[in-house]
Amino acid sequence: MTAGRLLFLLPLVYLAIFFVYPLGSILERSLGGESGFGFDPFKVLLNDSYYLGRIWFTVWQAVISTLLTLAVGLPAAFLFARYEFPGKTLLKAISTLPFVMPTIVVAMGFTALFGSQGIVNSALESMFGLDEPPVRISNSLTIIFMAHAFYNYAIIVRIVSALWSNLDPNLEHSAKVLGAGPFRTFYHVTLPMLLPAIASASLLAFAFSFTSFGVVLVLGGPEFATLEVAIYELTAKLFRLPLAGALSIIQLGFTYFFLLLYSRFQEQSVVRMDLKPREATSRKPVRLWDKVLVIAMVLVLLAMLSPLIALVVRWITFDGGFGTAQMANLFSDERSSYFHLSPVKIIWNSLRFALTTVAISLVVGTIISYFITNARRRWRNMADALVMLPLGVSAVTLGFGYIIALGRPPLDLRGSWLILVIAHSLVAYPFVIRSLLPVLKGMNPNLREAAAVLGASPSKVFLLVELPMIAPALLVGATFAFAVSMGEFGASLILVRAEFTTMPVAIFRFLGLPGASNLGMALGMSVLLMAVVAVGFIAIERFRYKGVGGF
Repeated sequence: MTAGRLLFLLPLVYLAIFFVYPLGSILERSLGGESGFGFDPFKVLLNDSYYLGRIWFTVWQAVISTLLTLAVGLPAAFLFARYEFPGKTLLKAISTLPFVMPTIVVAMGFTALFGSQGIVNSALESMFGLDEPPVRISNSLTIIFMAHAFYNYAIIVRIVSALWSNLDPNLEHSAKVLGAGPFRTFYHVTLPMLLPAIASASLLAFAFSFTSFGVVLVLGGPEFATLEVAIYELTAKLFRLPLAGALSIIQLGFTYFFLLLYSRFQEQSVVRMDLKPREATSRKPVRLWDKVLVIAMVLVLLAMLSPLIALVVRWITFDGGFGTAQMANLFSDERSSYFHLSPVKIIWNSLRFALTTVAISLVVGTIISYFITNARRRWRNMADALVMLPLGVSAVTLGFGYIIALGRPPLDLRGSWLILVIAHSLVAYPFVIRSLLPVLKGMNPNLREAAAVLGASPSKVFLLVELPMIAPALLVGATFAFAVSMGEFGASLILVRAEFTTMPVAIFRFLGLPGASNLGMALGMSVLLMAVVAVGFIAIERFRYKGVGGF
């Protein structure tokens, strides 16, 4: 066996031990009986109108959430692909923040904006002299749809704008010369080329809405439950593991189907490295109509970011003081610590876990990306969808699988911080793949062949030819992995020990403690988390090659 094939075994062994084995352990305990695998839990689910209703609700709310996400994301993708304006890099970086923000932070933002004492209701009461808040969308389908669109519109923006910004403008110019107007040119020329990217982005947004957990649990209320919430309730509250395992298998099947379709459409939207760079396709808004269009779209984007802006405003005006005082408490106030763990230690936990997650994700994601690129065409999409599955598995189910499977020597990791890093890396490495895979598929193979003909070994070809070309994509993937780890909430909440508390878990628990000081700490830590992630995404826009990449 060659060294290259041995290298490909590393991520396979990693996933087998830390993904397949824990998941298989919890499902075996849930569904396995004395006579082996049992189908009784599936029969119970299919004969229970409540769980059938949960499956149907999960599907149709994901459809509506995806349509709303497209309605917001496509105009923003057009803005970033076709126009250059001051602050574009900063705005695009900040617009990606919602995608990696922990649910609890987003819930705080929506509460600060639309709550009974939020900015919107306070302003309306003051303007019209009302005695009660006029906007009441808490614990409703409306806020679920809004939150899903808020979370996922960055997927549409980044995937579609990455292709749109590299399309050859000469095709549109030729259509216009032949007499086609702007709408006919878009419908007959631009849209067909964008459809694979739009379809892949829509499927990914649908998959994330389909597996939604925190948004529905925190903002939707008890009467709304997706499959993920039902799995959580069956596992953590009712201890009905057989039903939870059966629901997990159903969810896994749905998710794999969506990811398989996504990988097929995404392969059709690969950007060749010799297409026009975005500097040649974008333009500055010179005409009055262009300026009005850019300003209107920027205002829409700022409206989408309004929950996070409201959270910052709440932090600044908290308790009649200034945000700087609350931020200073994070680094000095030991008395407000959680379980005798200082806020500085909590921040350091998140940083070191995130850096370790980045290292693991880069190794695993890079090797898998090369494996998928070199795989036969008929197996490529199946392999791509399989390695994306960790994004669609219930964090609750996987967390309990870790407790069961990794609780015995030689894999007893329940008391170690490594179990958190492993859980984070399983969520983070798919983003490395999505950032790197389009670049590898779009790379001109003649460059490798020319280097090999000149006598370069495979290792030299990688170091001297391929690595300089994929380095920007690796930086993008590393930044996403870092941000995802910093904001990971679901698995951390189940697996974390007090001494390894991360920032999202601390925010959640600070909110559950009485006193204004703890609320101030939660606000300050939320703003700090947003700032760290924002810096990372600004770096992404600086390093991204021609805007290429799955995200």
